Parts: sequence; C-alpha cells; structure tokens
Amino acid sequence: MPKIGVEAIRRQALIEAAIETIHDRGFCAVTVGGIARRAGVSTALAHHYFGSKDRLLAETMRYLLSDLGRAIRSRLRQASSPRERISAVIAGNFAPDQFQPATISAWLAFYVQAQTVPEARRLHRIYARRLASNLVHDLSRLMPRPQARAAAEAAAALIDGLWIRFALADGAPDAAMAIAIVEDFVEARIAAAGAVS
Repeated sequence: MPKIGVEAIRRQALIEAAIETIHDRGFCAVTVGGIARRAGVSTALAHHYFGSKDRLLAETMRYLLSDLGRAIRSRLRQASSPRERISAVIAGNFAPDQFQPATISAWLAFYVQAQTVPEARRLHRIYARRLASNLVHDLSRLMPRPQARAAAEAAAALIDGLWIRFALADGAPDAAMAIAIVEDFVEARIAAAGAVS
C-alpha cells in the first residue's frame, strides 16, 4: 500500500477516535495520547499528523462539515422546488450519520472551541454562512428577501438549538422530531408571508 494511503487511513482513524473519545470523556478530558491509543497509533504519530488537540478537533470538524455538506447536497439533488430544497437542507442537518450521540458530542465541543480558537471560529463561520445561504436562497423565492433572511436566521438557530438540546438530553436523539419542529416553523413563516402578500 502506498505511503499516502496509510497516512489517510491513520488520519481517518484518529478523527473517528476523536469523535468517540470526546463523546465518552468530554473535550476537556481528552488528550491526543488517549485519542491515539483508541485509534491504535502512537501519540508521536498523532502529534505528527495534527500537532495539537485543537488542530485535531479542527480536522475532525472539517471531516464532519464535509459529511454534512454531502448529506445536504445529496438531498438537494432530489429536490425540484424551493420548498423541497428547504426541506432537503433541514433534513440534511439531521442526517442519520450526523445526528447520533458521538457526533453530536463532537459538534458541541466544536461550538465551545469556536469561542476561543481562531480555526474553530473560522470553520463555524463557514458552516453558519452556508446554512444561511442555502436557506435564504430558497426562502426568498417564497417570501420577500428581508423576511427570508429573518426566517433563515431563525431556522438556523432552531437547528443549532436542537443539536445542543439533544446533546444534553438523555436517550437517543430523535431526528424525526427535530426535523418536524424546524419544518413547522418554516411552514408557519411561509404561510405568514403569503398572508401578508
């Protein structure tokens, strides 16, 4: 196997181990050494690939953001109307491979790090802008643009808030309920905009 293949496999193993370790122990208690052990590689190799725990979290978030982007794009390809596209964005944010306990824990750690770590903050801004842009694009076809921006901001806040709520809740996350909550809000905003028009 070529060296590049081995490096990619090890990096992926470290990212997956980071997600699981953050879920099991919490970000503050996680060490690069603990993540490396879980991934079956040496601490030195983990430091070689990522340099620090913050850097490893940033790479983990890039991985999760990439997965999230794929989940949304896959659903968008099947949507044929602005309303279906909005639903695709909402459902993509609660996709099964994203909306599970370990991944939710990693996202929660990412939100905390985004307050103080510049790279995490930059990645969070990219995520937030993409989410808002996707929502505004199609909401503005169903209501005036200022209302679309306000509805998109509120829907994004609902999505983020539901992630945090499920991160702190007992039991398995309920994607169907989360999607229904956001869909109900969006439908009410679209109906209200239609009533005013």
